[in-house]
Amino acid sequence: MPRQLGELEDAVMTRVWQWNRPVTVREVLEDLQQERSIAYTTVMTVMDNLHQKGWVRREVDGRAYRYTAVSTRAAYSAALMNEAWSRSDNPAAALVAFFGMMSAEQREALGDAMRVVAPAFPEPSGSAPDDEAAADEAPPESGR
Repeated sequence: MPRQLGELEDAVMTRVWQWNRPVTVREVLEDLQQERSIAYTTVMTVMDNLHQKGWVRREVDGRAYRYTAVSTRAAYSAALMNEAWSRSDNPAAALVAFFGMMSAEQREALGDAMRVVAPAFPEPSGSAPDDEAAADEAPPESGR
């Protein structure tokens, strides 16, 4: 399970995820410098650390490396949510509290996500509301 990224790690990974292409330390540095004063060696160290931790892969390009994200921001966010939920001593209560914190837009996104994944998870036997209707529509068994 990945641990939460630090502030600077997150700022670097945000760019790698947003740009969705191999990036150099220089490119990330120049973008970060628009919002903070930061040294090339600091960004280089952070990107090397992210590589060592398995967040990015890198390939040599001339005298520099080009870094690419190993997974998506969505996968990272999902892993953090799963980790937090799995640490709860009452997962159902944690979900109720989490859902209660959601905005209308977040609840709508949750509904959309559930419609996407629902077909992958069959209803437990006997709990699907259409079980009886489906049985009524089934052809009668032959006596043979």
